[in-house]
Amino acid sequence: MGKKIKITINGETVEIVKGTSILEAANQAGVIIPTLCYHKDLCVAGNCRVCVVELAGQKRLAPACATPCDEGMDILTNTLKVRNSRKHIIELLLSEHNADCTNCYKNGGGELQKLASEYKIMNQDFIHLVPFRNYTIDMFSPSIIKDDSKCIRCQRCVRTCAELQGVNALTMSYKGEHAKITTFFEKAMNDVVCTNCGQCINHCPTGALVEKNYIEEVWNAISDKSKYVVVQTAPAVRVGLGEELGFEPGTRVTGKMVAALKRLGFDAVMDTDFTADLTIMEEGTELLTRLKGALVDKNPDIKLPMATSCSPGWIKFVEHMYPSLLDHLSSCKSPQQMFGALVKTYYAKARNIDPEKIVSVSIMPCTAKKFEAARPEMHDSGYRDVDYVLTTRELAIMIKQAGIDFIKLKDAHYDRLMGESTGAGVIFGATGGVMEAALRTAYELVTGREVPFENLKILPVRGMEGVKEASIKIENPLEKWSFLDGVVLNCAIAHGLVNAKKVMDSIVNGTSHYHFIEFMACPGGCLGGGGQPIPTNPEIRAKRTAAIYAEDEGMPMRKSHLNPEITKIYKDFLIAPLGEKSHKLLHTKYTPRKRF
Repeated sequence: MGKKIKITINGETVEIVKGTSILEAANQAGVIIPTLCYHKDLCVAGNCRVCVVELAGQKRLAPACATPCDEGMDILTNTLKVRNSRKHIIELLLSEHNADCTNCYKNGGGELQKLASEYKIMNQDFIHLVPFRNYTIDMFSPSIIKDDSKCIRCQRCVRTCAELQGVNALTMSYKGEHAKITTFFEKAMNDVVCTNCGQCINHCPTGALVEKNYIEEVWNAISDKSKYVVVQTAPAVRVGLGEELGFEPGTRVTGKMVAALKRLGFDAVMDTDFTADLTIMEEGTELLTRLKGALVDKNPDIKLPMATSCSPGWIKFVEHMYPSLLDHLSSCKSPQQMFGALVKTYYAKARNIDPEKIVSVSIMPCTAKKFEAARPEMHDSGYRDVDYVLTTRELAIMIKQAGIDFIKLKDAHYDRLMGESTGAGVIFGATGGVMEAALRTAYELVTGREVPFENLKILPVRGMEGVKEASIKIENPLEKWSFLDGVVLNCAIAHGLVNAKKVMDSIVNGTSHYHFIEFMACPGGCLGGGGQPIPTNPEIRAKRTAAIYAEDEGMPMRKSHLNPEITKIYKDFLIAPLGEKSHKLLHTKYTPRKRF
């Protein structure tokens, strides 16, 4: 705890820790100071100056986000000088912003729009001082649209891409009136190292960066009576969707979400958690096979550590940044893509439906899933495995468009066949969840006993540290796995690509001692994904995480290998994990890509 000091805010004495920013001190005192470039996820920049305040004895206004408090400081946040300055700054920002709000995808959700409303910007005095420019709109990516006409150059996206993700796909280019945000070498976002993670969208205060939406395509499919439209929902969606529809962050709305999807007209509503359980069976078997190859067969071609492959943003990051290490990735497809492949094969056969008539839709917390579904590799069913990907936000829009009173909906259940899942599948939505689900099953398959943690809670893999480590010793395994007796399985978990880079660098320089690593592209894992409700910040991610684990603990089954539908699909269709059919439908290869 730092040294306590006393300051005055609008005539009220406040005691705070020395070095606290004026913005944080004001928040503690219940005084709201508007911000724009500031975000809790990012380092302070002080670019926009919307948060200016007046300091007694000083002529210049100070940015509240970037000014630390000192003993005796007298701060005024609501003087005429402050209000006029903020208003003029907002007017200047609007003068270069295409304020066609009613036609903007973020209409009602943009921070600049909210500030303009709060400060009642009726006349824009500066708009005629700005010459017309030929702005560009980059729509080449299947995931993200970048509209320069709406950019105010706050640089939140640049800082997000660099600080939070360590990708550096975006940069500030040129100076003065020519300054703008570009990709490196000014290529389209689809042609650079961009991972499609969508964190830039979550942090953009305007409509300059938005997801490419497929709402109308899905409505058209639902309206087409010749089509059979199947929808799957990812685990993190159920703890985020409520925020868009009247609930507090961290509210679980699984049953209402299923009821809403049925009212929207989907022919079958199923759970991605089912194929999360299937992923554990395939990925766990792959890990054990690699361990045998390395420890018993001494095969130099076996690559350890093995890394998870559920996060498409992470996959594209490795393809660009570490192409020589692609063999370390599990060959498993993500649960979304496993589901898509099975819907048009296993499900189509079981329900006697022509797979050509099936439209496969997924609801994801992730914008990178749009890119993943469009990958040319994802056609193993003989068709495009997943036709359309909607974010959590897009689903909320559809529910509103349909006039559904979400709060009043009665809970409904997923349809059977590929709708049954376990708590292990649910926790895929949180950082550490894939690792925990895998350990619950792998340890029990190897030893015949439950993983030695109370109530199946593997606490070392949980939490919001950027990189976590966990070790579990295998003792008295079943005879089939006797070669693992006494082996200490070393695991790591990283979320946010800047943290993934640290772990990957340890593999490159030979200091890694891990056998198995879970990587998630987004902070907090999928629940902090680029398609989740905005705002997403540390406090909201913590509430969503708590909801994910509460959902797990309330499930009747909490281990993937106990899911009866998983047993059934192997018996009736796939035969065995890593078998010929399962390998064709559920596994893939990755593509080395250039950095720029």
